[in-house]
Amino acid sequence: MYNPKLFFYIMNKSTPFAIIVLTIVFVFGISSCEVNHKKKIKSKRPNIILILTDDQGFGDLTITGNTNLSTPNIDALAQNGAMFDRFYVSPVCSPTRAEILTGRYHVRGGVYSTSAGGERLDLDETTVAQLFQKAGYKTAAYGKWHNGMQYPYHPNARGFDDYYGFCSGHWGNYFSPPLEHNGKIVKGNGFVIDDFTDHAMQFIEENQDKPFFIYLPYNTPHSPMQVPDRFWEKFKDMDLQMRNRDKDRENILHTRAALAMCENIDWNVGRIMNKLKTLELEKNTIVLYLSDNGPNGWRWNDGMKGRKGSTDEGGVRSPLLIQWKGKIPEGRKVLQIASAIDLLPTLCDLASIPPETPKVIDGKSLKPLLLENEPDWQERLIINHWRGRTSIRSQEFRLDFENKLFNMVNDPGQYNDISTEMPEIHDQMVLAKVAWEKEVLPELPIEDPRTFPLGHPDFKYTQIPARDGEAHGNIIRSNRYPNCSYFTNWIDPEDKITWELEVVDDGDFKVVIYYTCPEKDIGSNFSLSFNDSKLRSQIREAHDPPLFGMDEDRDERIESYVKDFKPLDIGIINLKKGKGTLTLQADKIPGNQVMDFRLLMFERID
Repeated sequence: MYNPKLFFYIMNKSTPFAIIVLTIVFVFGISSCEVNHKKKIKSKRPNIILILTDDQGFGDLTITGNTNLSTPNIDALAQNGAMFDRFYVSPVCSPTRAEILTGRYHVRGGVYSTSAGGERLDLDETTVAQLFQKAGYKTAAYGKWHNGMQYPYHPNARGFDDYYGFCSGHWGNYFSPPLEHNGKIVKGNGFVIDDFTDHAMQFIEENQDKPFFIYLPYNTPHSPMQVPDRFWEKFKDMDLQMRNRDKDRENILHTRAALAMCENIDWNVGRIMNKLKTLELEKNTIVLYLSDNGPNGWRWNDGMKGRKGSTDEGGVRSPLLIQWKGKIPEGRKVLQIASAIDLLPTLCDLASIPPETPKVIDGKSLKPLLLENEPDWQERLIINHWRGRTSIRSQEFRLDFENKLFNMVNDPGQYNDISTEMPEIHDQMVLAKVAWEKEVLPELPIEDPRTFPLGHPDFKYTQIPARDGEAHGNIIRSNRYPNCSYFTNWIDPEDKITWELEVVDDGDFKVVIYYTCPEKDIGSNFSLSFNDSKLRSQIREAHDPPLFGMDEDRDERIESYVKDFKPLDIGIINLKKGKGTLTLQADKIPGNQVMDFRLLMFERID
């Protein structure tokens, strides 16, 4: 375990060789779930509900000091349990999800982007859901997955018995949108957060007599800024009393929408807690609440520097609230720094489940901080990394990606660089950061060697979306952000869309394409090919719906607007196991364009 005082003392007394060795030992000590294997496992293990919000900053709760909104149900988790004062996640969505799932720094798991395949969690990683599933828990995830779409990257292959939501990084419509349920495309029911909560409550009801693990990765207050009227009414004209420290950068309309979305989340947290109380499950259920990164706008965030995407304090500090009634003392405030990588070992420890992961776990169990009055806890370093920018946090200091040093106790807003005032601490933290980068970053290849899998024999459906494709010729994306985009401007027979794929096993597949096309342009012939297999079809029916989203958005979005795409059954194709390029190309274009393209769905039929 890392002890800063001992570390700094030995570093000052040691040879250069010893410094390297000590750095590796202190920074990369292998953590594990601190489970006493000799203890008899209880017949009734605690249930787990892990609620993760999307782009909600540390300052977006009443309990963290924001008087612009009211979040009594979320606040109650801290009042009835524990709140971590300095808890850290990654600067953006998919890395944090990977760290929560594995207890390992996201770079180790192959996550380097938020779209187009870079969000995928390597297949040799073990997830917390797999550990709980193996231990006999019923497991479910409802919401935004964002760690891979095609099986076996899909949540149903990563330890979740039931999954309902969307696997992409963001979604273009929050009111009854197309979603998926265990791979099959379905229509959502109402506002997505309410819908995901409904599914969680049903799962609790159905599994109340069994231990269950529920992962609720909500997708708000991520844009587009959509929220039901009942929550918007309070904020639409509100004079905000608490503002971002750089007021000129704040978009008030965006802030109002985000706060309304946070109050909707709070309402849904209340619904979950009421369900637990009704079923008399509250005392045997551990409920965790956190966010995946800093706020997605310049709004009040306790005066911290940075927002989503930044490795500064404001970009990576998240609330972490944990309630386990009768076990965790009420109102406990944990001052020690902790991280998303700690959740897997902590939950394993609390539920007496051995980790049994073949790889090093970077996190450590927080159980002593939660349950003990005077825990034997050694100080440590926590790393935040994103796109070449690494920041390192000790209990007292933060070294930013430019190697500026800040005293986070005296200067939590990171205004004053004290590198020259405390050169020894500065140099030692720089050395620790360099050692981490040298050890961890090489685990991520310069070029991603992974193809997109298709047709796994253990799963019926494979989605191949525009998001993961490459456009050639005149074809363009509907927006620079791929996650919920579609391809348009398909005007020439030389134009094509390709995907680098690997068919996992031989089989026959029914193929459905999701398209739009105006009446004047119907009649295009097109083909879908993979190695020696080819399927031909034609656009025979017009479907030209309008774009929408602008009327539902409370603030103008930066992502693509959406429309309702029509499914067209284009036939059955036989695919042989192996790698190759999947190509979608037109043979004849009688009008001005072929189609706007959103998605291919492959359904194994043999």
